[in-house]
Amino acid sequence: MHWRSLLLLSVAGSLWGQGVAFDRLLHPEREPQNWLTYSGTVDGRRFSPLTQITPGNVKNLELQWVWQAKSIEKFEATALVVDGVLYTIQAPNDVYALDAATGRIFWSLDYTPAPETRVCCGRVNRGLAILGDTLYMGTLDAHLLAIDARNGKILWNTTVGTAADRYAITHAPLIVKDKVIVGTAGGDGPIRGYIAAYDAKTGKQAWRFHTIPGPGEPGHETWSGDSWKTGGAAVWNTGAYDPETNLTYWGIGNPAPDTNGDVRLGDNLYSDCVVALDADTGKLKWYYQFTPHDTMDYDSTQVPVLADIQFQGKPRKVMLWANRNGLFYVLDRTTGQFLLGKPFAKANWLTGFDEKGRPIRTPGQQDSAVPVLVQPNGLGATNWYPPSFSPHTGLFYIPGWENSGTMVAKNNGFGRSTGNTPMAQPNLIPDFKTEAEGFGFVRAIDPKTGEKRWEYKMTDITWAGVLSTASDLVFSGGREGYFYALDGRNGNLLWKASLGGQINSGPMSYMVNNRQYVAVDAGSALFVYALRQ
Repeated sequence: MHWRSLLLLSVAGSLWGQGVAFDRLLHPEREPQNWLTYSGTVDGRRFSPLTQITPGNVKNLELQWVWQAKSIEKFEATALVVDGVLYTIQAPNDVYALDAATGRIFWSLDYTPAPETRVCCGRVNRGLAILGDTLYMGTLDAHLLAIDARNGKILWNTTVGTAADRYAITHAPLIVKDKVIVGTAGGDGPIRGYIAAYDAKTGKQAWRFHTIPGPGEPGHETWSGDSWKTGGAAVWNTGAYDPETNLTYWGIGNPAPDTNGDVRLGDNLYSDCVVALDADTGKLKWYYQFTPHDTMDYDSTQVPVLADIQFQGKPRKVMLWANRNGLFYVLDRTTGQFLLGKPFAKANWLTGFDEKGRPIRTPGQQDSAVPVLVQPNGLGATNWYPPSFSPHTGLFYIPGWENSGTMVAKNNGFGRSTGNTPMAQPNLIPDFKTEAEGFGFVRAIDPKTGEKRWEYKMTDITWAGVLSTASDLVFSGGREGYFYALDGRNGNLLWKASLGGQINSGPMSYMVNNRQYVAVDAGSALFVYALRQ
């Protein structure tokens, strides 16, 4: 037997002896040393119960190891850690199994997407899922792969969509019971998006939910003419799951064409929505639309975050959502009832909400034939990068940035505007004197009121996610290339390190041999920290 195979068996034998049953995904508190899903939990909280690293000793963090990817694409993945083995993705679709304590490579799988693959915003992949001894990956050419976690061999390969028709998968799959759930990206092109569930053992499709209703389906009337056939409404971020209601929640992207609403009159359901689906059947139970008839490319592709909080003096099972449109929302996750909507950044596109929670648009802005100022611009006050909720502090931590842009909302063609627009790439340079162009931040929001409790401000913008821990630490980063730790109670900066590359990922934490690690991707490498010994 090859020495590497022997090393695999000795280091990771416990994993391959028992596998990751779905019950383990539902109870991460029983094994805080592991990070078993993209968000750490199926409820999307991105919260670690580990407490070895504290506000008092975080200044003693030291770099332990670095894994350098060969790809120079944006590194947006969050790794999984299962019983001492770390699994991650090298963009676009290569899988690596590493020793979580040392970074040594156990095995790798190289997968090359089809040459006809087309994506709008980078050849990226945000992560994996695991069930039993099998890893699951969505690919850039819209396939779903089942991979043996012990050796990296492909067990099955199912076609979810057609790459030539601009379908792709860029997010980490979600495991619910015996199913693997994914959604299709590609909403900046003429697709009709969908979410689909597949049998984890066979790869056979169990159900499919189209994110644009077809003829005869409720909501079809919200699309004029045949615009529903190519209306976008893609899915490019991981959903969440609530075992109490058996509902799975997914954020839906922009309608297409993204900034020209004249060719798709109506609210354009279920674009810019969160949808709650029965996890067994895929049937729609409720939805909420954050930005009806979106002409600013706001999407609604954030990770749904589920929490149990006191709201207006009563316990409520809620969904917390920091939307790209600049608004923080609290929804009842059982019924979809709108409970609260409040800006967490400057937002001039609405004046408030009606009694049902529908946004009231600023008069004249949506149908302007001349450039108008929009806050936030189409890149959003936040974007796909994940927030975090700490049940310990009760605060919701939002990574984002203040920005504005000018756009023409009327008759501007397919997906294009003018000047500093919703379609502008994230290469804006902040004006450090006036802050006119923007600045990055992490803001702590009280979900009970929507009020800001504290802010940590950056001089540059951010595309990094947030991790909170049970010791009241908050980890994040930004385009400046710093990885830092904040006090989750007041936002004070406690530690930072320069990683030499932009952070485009969500941090995570795990423990091996009674030692807590914190990991984050920056530039084209994975950096892993622990306390000085």
